[in-house]
Amino acid sequence: MMVPDTLEQLGRVHFVGIGGAGMSGLARLLLDRGVAVSGSDMKDSRALADLRERGAVIHIGHDEANLRPGGRLIDTLVDTPIIPDDNIEVVRARELGVPVISRSQALRLVMQGAVVIGVGGTHGKTTTTSMITVALQRCGADPSFAIGSEVNDLGSNAFTGSGKYFVVEADESDGAFLQMDPECVVVTNVEPDHMNYWGDFESLERGFAEFVALVAPRNGFAVICEDHPGSAALIHGARNAGVRVFAYGTSERADFRIEILGSTRGGYEFTVFHRGVRLGDVRLRVPGRHNALNATAALAACVGLGFSAKEVITALGEYSGARRRFEFRGEAAGVRVYDDYAHHPTELTATLTAAREFVGEGRLVVAFQAHHYYRTAMFSKEFGQALGLADEVVVLEVFAPGEEPIPGASGQAMAANVPLPAASVVFEPSWSEVPRQLAGRARPGDIVMTLGAGDISLLGPEVLAVLREGVADGD
Repeated sequence: MMVPDTLEQLGRVHFVGIGGAGMSGLARLLLDRGVAVSGSDMKDSRALADLRERGAVIHIGHDEANLRPGGRLIDTLVDTPIIPDDNIEVVRARELGVPVISRSQALRLVMQGAVVIGVGGTHGKTTTTSMITVALQRCGADPSFAIGSEVNDLGSNAFTGSGKYFVVEADESDGAFLQMDPECVVVTNVEPDHMNYWGDFESLERGFAEFVALVAPRNGFAVICEDHPGSAALIHGARNAGVRVFAYGTSERADFRIEILGSTRGGYEFTVFHRGVRLGDVRLRVPGRHNALNATAALAACVGLGFSAKEVITALGEYSGARRRFEFRGEAAGVRVYDDYAHHPTELTATLTAAREFVGEGRLVVAFQAHHYYRTAMFSKEFGQALGLADEVVVLEVFAPGEEPIPGASGQAMAANVPLPAASVVFEPSWSEVPRQLAGRARPGDIVMTLGAGDISLLGPEVLAVLREGVADGD
């Protein structure tokens, strides 16, 4: 079984789990390049409808017959770690001698010949990748990109541009970020996560060190955050290894140093200095100190590539956000509803801190759904402490389809760790009751947020509907 090592050798490609954010984006990139694409997933979606319109053959449900779209056997199957090893399509492809490759292997083939900018980190990858892409577009570079979420300003999560740059969100969850050949890498932070793959934090740290070192053969550079202990530890080692590093953050040691000016209604302002020289004030349309750091990483990467700081700062001021990153879902009964992908304690803390600044005199009413039992077991106390930044909290059961439960790793145990009065915290195991719980706790001027990496994002419209029902009943 020969594994393809060029795009041309892929032939007819079939994706198992094609509806996922990363897989659908990669499928779109292959379609852009004229590759015949088919795929399967368990449920239909907007992403699959878009792929159908572009010419992909889409199957709902997994079946070995899906390996023969139009009656002809596929040439390559693209798999992803969330698909079980005993998936019927994967098993049958191996039996038939069809090469089975990972998403990261296929993406590497798509990026061949491009100047690759890889953005990694435990948190902030999607936003930073999006900001770099938007900035490069404004600078006229027309980059290709592959991002883990749809971006408001880009209209998609993947695109084939005419320029030489390829901006990619570099996924560390299964070591995939080591499959690329970048000229620039960004590391936003390094914290314990994805221990189901890495085993321990030291292994994850070594993985990030290898990621940073990937730029050395191309005489490239790394952009690394000085403010986070995990990423700051990379800076010294990388420089000792001969890697050119631009450190960024609030620290006096940072090459790109920021001074926080403060939050605005719906945004954030700060000043950037490059080695003592003032580059200008950045006025973001997205809230939070964490986004100030993400924007500074984007600025450092673009300046390192030779683009104008002034143009990049202007672009950053126009950036309007990505799907499921403090995403506004609507307003009803004087209550604003937002959705966010935060699924790690640090992300929850950053998001709720930004929301606290944003809400003004109102209150924060949040629902949280943890993702994976292993992460819940590791961080149950930390999740509880982070959720304590809200005023009212509804905790759902853990979203972990196909996983074996871990004793004590439950939504109920997490709810008990939230340091708020008992009346302000509830564990709600019934999905259908969550919208009413949230709407019943909210009052005019408040913000309601749904948080987590699972399917909790579906609840926003339901919360708004219940709020509107309340207004109608009151009339």
